[in-house]
Amino acid sequence: MNRKAEVKRVTRETEIELSLNLDGDGNVDIDTGVGFFDHMLTLFAVHGLFDLSLTANGDLDVDAHHTVEDVGIVMGQAFTQALGDFSGIMRYGNASVPMDESLARVCLDLSRRPYLVFDARFPCERIGAFDMELVEEFLRALATNGGMTLHVQVPYGKNCHHMSEAVFKALGRALDQASMVNPRVNGVLSSKGSL
Repeated sequence: MNRKAEVKRVTRETEIELSLNLDGDGNVDIDTGVGFFDHMLTLFAVHGLFDLSLTANGDLDVDAHHTVEDVGIVMGQAFTQALGDFSGIMRYGNASVPMDESLARVCLDLSRRPYLVFDARFPCERIGAFDMELVEEFLRALATNGGMTLHVQVPYGKNCHHMSEAVFKALGRALDQASMVNPRVNGVLSSKGSL
């Protein structure tokens, strides 16, 4: 099974190239020009055991919004492409990840019905040049373009870095679980017979 994808997106605001292997070892090569975002995406891929190669050139002279959102768009498209017809996968995934004083929970359904529930209140506005509101923007773009119902909750935490780190690690683990192939699943895992 070749569960890989390559996606390129070029707009007046960003130029992004992404290569994804769902059945990888967590090998990463990431450069978005946004250091904190690169760190979070690295955590996501390593803990999801995805091989991820990503370069993004965006209008960072404005801010990181377009770059982060467009990476979410491309990553969602890559997951959809790599999953093909979604047959054989477990479909649901969930993970809770502690990071020191913080805890994040991610529950998702690869259902082709995009929806985001985001329940996290970061106590700071930014880390370096990264606006914390961009975590939600990335997740919304990922869910919408990946056709996933995605629930993200950070019930407590004090350190924005730790809170974000827990979210991205939990996201990787939950997506790995949901995209896992189970030989007992015949077609798509749905009582309707289709998603």
